[in-house]
Amino acid sequence: MFVIGTAGHVDHGKSVLVKTLTGIDPDRLTEEKERGLTIDLGFAWLTLPSGREVSIIDVPGHERFVKNMLAGVGGIDLALLVIAADEGVMPQTKEHLAILNLLEVKSGILVITKKDLVDDEWLELVKSDVAEAVKNTTFAKAPMVAVSALKGDGLPELLVAIDKLLKSTVPKEDIGRPRLPIDRVFTMSGFGTVVTGTLIDGSLSVGQEVEVVPKGLKSRIRGLQTHKTKVESTGPGNRVAVNLVGLSTSDLSRGDVLTLQGWLRPTSRCDVKLHTVIDLPRPVRHNAKVTFHTASSETPAKVRFLDHDDAGADEEMWAQIGLENPVALVKGDFFIIRASWGTLGGGRIVDTHARRHRRFHKPVIDGLAALDKGGVYEALLKLLDRGDAWEMDRLLARSGVVPEQAKKSIEALASDKKILVLSGMVLFSALGWSQFKSKVEEIVRQYHKQYPLRLGVPKENLKSRLKLSSKTFNSIVPQLIEEDIIVDEGAVLHLPEHEISLTDGQQKSVDLFLKALTANPYAPVIDSMPDTELLNLLFEQGKAIKVSDNVIFSPQAYRQMVQKITEYMKSKGKITVAEVRDLLATSRKYALALMEYMDEQKVTRRVGDERVLRAGS
Repeated sequence: MFVIGTAGHVDHGKSVLVKTLTGIDPDRLTEEKERGLTIDLGFAWLTLPSGREVSIIDVPGHERFVKNMLAGVGGIDLALLVIAADEGVMPQTKEHLAILNLLEVKSGILVITKKDLVDDEWLELVKSDVAEAVKNTTFAKAPMVAVSALKGDGLPELLVAIDKLLKSTVPKEDIGRPRLPIDRVFTMSGFGTVVTGTLIDGSLSVGQEVEVVPKGLKSRIRGLQTHKTKVESTGPGNRVAVNLVGLSTSDLSRGDVLTLQGWLRPTSRCDVKLHTVIDLPRPVRHNAKVTFHTASSETPAKVRFLDHDDAGADEEMWAQIGLENPVALVKGDFFIIRASWGTLGGGRIVDTHARRHRRFHKPVIDGLAALDKGGVYEALLKLLDRGDAWEMDRLLARSGVVPEQAKKSIEALASDKKILVLSGMVLFSALGWSQFKSKVEEIVRQYHKQYPLRLGVPKENLKSRLKLSSKTFNSIVPQLIEEDIIVDEGAVLHLPEHEISLTDGQQKSVDLFLKALTANPYAPVIDSMPDTELLNLLFEQGKAIKVSDNVIFSPQAYRQMVQKITEYMKSKGKITVAEVRDLLATSRKYALALMEYMDEQKVTRRVGDERVLRAGS
């Protein structure tokens, strides 16, 4: 299914045209009907002569409501640029045309309305003016149709023209990651919260678990409707109403994006290719404050030029946009920037999660150009070169590439040894992997320097310092071990060359301590303890066993005591702390600490004041 959007100056007959074509009044607000002025988006649908059903979005034409217009035209397939014959091209005609041009809406029809109000000579003059206005835009070759919505003149020709254009329009592709930019939120009696929007990039089905981004709200689809007809599933290109479970209207707002869970991360900074409008009244300065619009969302923002000091009319440049509020973006999405004095420009998103860049820095500009213009192979490699570890899902989301194309290019990159793929889910460029290994070595080396008496860095500590998820970290460690970057010692990792060496003083302290443990093995009396690092080393090496904060045994003594207690319980069925004390000829302090430790080690289990053996002990 395709979506048609109207555009044009206020009071040029957009809503009347839609109502005449569809029989549906797109002005749904009381204020709109009272004032005869479209304020917000209106929706209708139509069956064309070919039998093709299409959705129509009617947008407001008044300059005060351009932001509402922008929320509606982001997902359209064909635009009807409406110009009234009695007024001709007006300011909002030009601004709406500029917006459609920046959004690269290539399929459109120039609709001259109210032809019944002018004579033929005047109508030809208006047509000439319209042709002049669109000559340097995507509408330069658009067909022009003159109509009278009130009398019906020209409407059949308009419908035929729409049908003809849509026949050659490529439908939106289903790439398996549905996005529904929300443009309306309301409550439906008996059902609950409903959101509407134009579905892109994938399909939705009843029962699917979904997420609302950027708010991170989870929900499930209770029901779907297209043109007030219930459906079980719907694909990209459709106007969709979605009934959501567990969310209220106060949770949601225009600009949120409904999608599948877990893949779409909001961003606060993006790199873009920006094109300013042809009739920009004054230059846009570097660091200018603007309003950023994409799909149905808008947010205050700041635009930083990366290769210009400022931007004049009809110029193209690289820029970075800092967003005051996080927005859900995908590479290749279109955007518009505006100020209080009008539309400034727009273009495409090149990198959705951009680092802050140096200005006028050739490697930065070259990198953006590669991301923007290069093939899938080059774009993926350039993106991988800009970070350490990339999870497959995150890379696909950032690249904006169709998953099937991306996976073929990833296979080619791996075959060419340009990238490394670990466990089928974590990717590095060759450069990124080399840098990552150096980072790991440096972190572990610094840990050895800080804690020379420790066997290695705990895995959780290293994972945290590398800022990796458990899944990613666990996919990377085996490769680091295979390449002899680190050595795995269970809970810790160390460099291959790392050895623990004690000073003479430390060795003397250890010898005295171990001797004290064996002098009275079941009740060792320790006059002085080694420092904490030395003590932890002995525990780590298995030369001493800590059963409580103040009770430590030698490994040999511990094994002997456990054996005696186990044999006693096998014979008697149970044992008390007092019986342990007598069995080992020790004190209650040592007997109690030992039994509590054996409980922790799952050797014994406490039942009242007694212990019994656990199964398998």
